[in-house]
Amino acid sequence: MARNLSYHEQQAANNTMKLREVLKTMPDFSYAYFRAMETTTTTKTRISYVYDIRLFFKFLIACNPVYKNYETRDFVLSDLEKVKPVDIEEYLEYLKIYKDNNGNIYKNDNRGLHRKLSALRSFYAYFYKKEMISSNPTLLVDMPKLREKEIIRLDYDEVARLLDLVEHGGDNLTGMKKVYYEKNKVRNLAIFTLLLGTGIRVSECVGLDMHDIDFNNNRLKVIRKGDKEDYVYFGTEVEEAIRSYIDVRNQINAAPGHEDALFLSIQKKRMSVQAIENLVGEYASQITTFKHITPHKLRSTYGTNLYRETGDIYLVAEVLGHNDVNTTRKHYAALDEDRKRMAAKAVSLRKE
Repeated sequence: MARNLSYHEQQAANNTMKLREVLKTMPDFSYAYFRAMETTTTTKTRISYVYDIRLFFKFLIACNPVYKNYETRDFVLSDLEKVKPVDIEEYLEYLKIYKDNNGNIYKNDNRGLHRKLSALRSFYAYFYKKEMISSNPTLLVDMPKLREKEIIRLDYDEVARLLDLVEHGGDNLTGMKKVYYEKNKVRNLAIFTLLLGTGIRVSECVGLDMHDIDFNNNRLKVIRKGDKEDYVYFGTEVEEAIRSYIDVRNQINAAPGHEDALFLSIQKKRMSVQAIENLVGEYASQITTFKHITPHKLRSTYGTNLYRETGDIYLVAEVLGHNDVNTTRKHYAALDEDRKRMAAKAVSLRKE
């Protein structure tokens, strides 16, 4: 009997099939670039890149008279050499707001422009390095500047109110709303407690299987970005919430192919990333209307609290699974400013 693919294996398989389909619409020479990326990137990254690079070709067809009769597959390597820096600058301007063939409107802020230019730079760099083209105009265009994003997180009292809402929010409900709430309460409390108590990513939460929970060591096995296996340790509150849910989960006959999944939907299938995002949004919106809270903001909340308690940026980076401590330092630099402000008030020059 063939074993079920894990969540992450299934996602990788689905993404590989999707990538192959998109590559059929791309110029032939682009296959070499995406083959070369396989050993250093995930399928999710490659899909993001192929869409971004295909969009560049579509821009040339739509906005450059030279290519007006082209299909995306018609481009050849010599066409890359005809592109000038001014064409790429016009492309970035086009990306700020544009329509697709179905009339849907898309917008990009500087972060989106930065990502799309990074993809194009990587594409050009591969063929330039292989001496298949003689120039790389992407290097002559400045990258859009990125402003540091403010950390949006829940305060201590908001965390407590959120967990109270998940645990007791249905006490005054009636009818089917009451039934639905009670049916999912233990599961939902386990999800919120896990996200807030460990800082794992929503994809890591969704990918958890029953056998990934180790109560002997109070840890769980997760698959990080880049398909790296890692262990995350949890405290008493998380342990109690998960144990309570597993008692419920053991009574559920999961749908075929989802027998191993830890968190199940109402259809008895593995919960999706979107389902947990919707769940977090639904409950968090009742706690605060000023902050747009997502699972990633719950992760930021955990990281912030851990840094406040320990002051150890390296520990925060390791627990959150950041490959580069500078990523962590950049996100939590604002907390250092808080500590500096506290220092200003810590010393009195004239005692009362």
